[in-house]
Amino acid sequence: MTRLLALLLALLTLSLPAHAADDISAASRSVVRVVTVAMVDGEVVGFGHGSGIAISPTRIVTNAHVVESAAKYPDNVALGVVPSEGQKSFAGKLIAIDTARDLALIEITEGRLPAAAIYTGPLDSGADVVALGYPGNVDLATARSANDYITPRTPTRSEGNMSNTQSVDGVAMLIHTAKISRGNSGGPLVDQCGRITGINTAITRADDGDSPFAFAISGRELMRFLADANQQYSSVGTPCLSLAEADARDRAAIDAEARASAEANAAKNAAARLDRELKQARAEEDALASRENRIALAGVFFVIGALAAGAGLLFYGQKNLRNAKIAGGTGAVLMLGAAILFVTRPDAHAEIADEAATAAATETPKLAEGNFLCTIRPDRSRITVSSTTDVPIAIGKGGCVNGRTQYTQGADDRWQRILVPNDEATVTVASIDSSGRDYRVDRYLLDAETMTKARETRAANTLKSCTANPDELAGLAAQQDAIRSALPASPNERLVYRCQPASGAAVKPAPGG
Repeated sequence: MTRLLALLLALLTLSLPAHAADDISAASRSVVRVVTVAMVDGEVVGFGHGSGIAISPTRIVTNAHVVESAAKYPDNVALGVVPSEGQKSFAGKLIAIDTARDLALIEITEGRLPAAAIYTGPLDSGADVVALGYPGNVDLATARSANDYITPRTPTRSEGNMSNTQSVDGVAMLIHTAKISRGNSGGPLVDQCGRITGINTAITRADDGDSPFAFAISGRELMRFLADANQQYSSVGTPCLSLAEADARDRAAIDAEARASAEANAAKNAAARLDRELKQARAEEDALASRENRIALAGVFFVIGALAAGAGLLFYGQKNLRNAKIAGGTGAVLMLGAAILFVTRPDAHAEIADEAATAAATETPKLAEGNFLCTIRPDRSRITVSSTTDVPIAIGKGGCVNGRTQYTQGADDRWQRILVPNDEATVTVASIDSSGRDYRVDRYLLDAETMTKARETRAANTLKSCTANPDELAGLAAQQDAIRSALPASPNERLVYRCQPASGAAVKPAPGG
């Protein structure tokens, strides 16, 4: 057994070229070659292989007939798992087997694999499907030694169409036209979004010019098998949309919301205009009344002043100089006051300040603060492999999210953070608009080489928590830009959430954005 495990676990050379960022390539990361090696008295007496796919980071589904010898002769047959990328193969152990459904579950004793999701929605006749695996006829044409069978390499893909579903010996089977051969057994049949729709298991013979058809164990049977094995898995039931279709839906939803918002704003502005016109009318009435009152008061002062001046002249004629001075001075002051009141009379027209316009002109973009609960918008999303449960988000001052993750402000009035985990082959770009209402998650399912580069770029910045330091924020923004420049043009998945203030939580604008 030591020699057997050494054969299976040998480090095997070349790393794979980077995959294109499409959904089938993303699913290919989860595909493995399953190898069985039989030994008697220290000598290899049998070698077999098939395909499989990871449904958790350490668990792989394959056909029961691929690992049947390991189930019958556990002391003499070892299992090996060869990933689709990397430089190393892993030993495996049989966890569960169902010969009636022709399904088996294997666990790897070290290493981790990207897990695929099972599609639970309807699969229509004529739908495009892709078979992924390691067909034996391709191996015969390309393999030059036994080591080629345990060298990580990209699985072969074969495209076809779904025909129908039929029951074979009580097991629901998908009939399809994707070309498979020996060696594809246990490999997945996936839809155009890379979700598992079935597990390939058999082909018809093409005698006398008959067209070959392939059989895949349905996703429904696969989920029953996993439930019986107490194995958790990811599942997605939403239809497969292209990113262009999802973007079109997103734009349509945004346009509809914009129209509704414009109509609401128009009604609000009309009400504001009416209120302003009423205030303007009242202000002009008040201004006119104040003007008239000022003019009337000036007239009264002028008349009294003129009378006082006349009295002063009269006293002067009577040689009563003291009273003449008092009356004349009083008259002069009153007439001067009348002149001042007249000159400083209010204008008949008044302008009121437009406080809303002034506030809008001086307002700077700010990120809302508070606790939010974000709910998926399927009509605006492209969902391929992820869970769509509600997401709680706590936004603190200056873009500090959930008390530990610093977001930075972009040029499009959105705050974002690019997350590069160590234990998952996925880069996530999370962003939220300044109102805290629109939360988006773009997920890039990347090959090992691209993930390594992203992790190296992330490691250049050691910021582990929130900060208000301008230099640290600038360094984080530069790092985020560097990671984004290495990502494909489009994500594999886009999740769009609508966020509302969480119950009982107050939301306020963040000071200074």
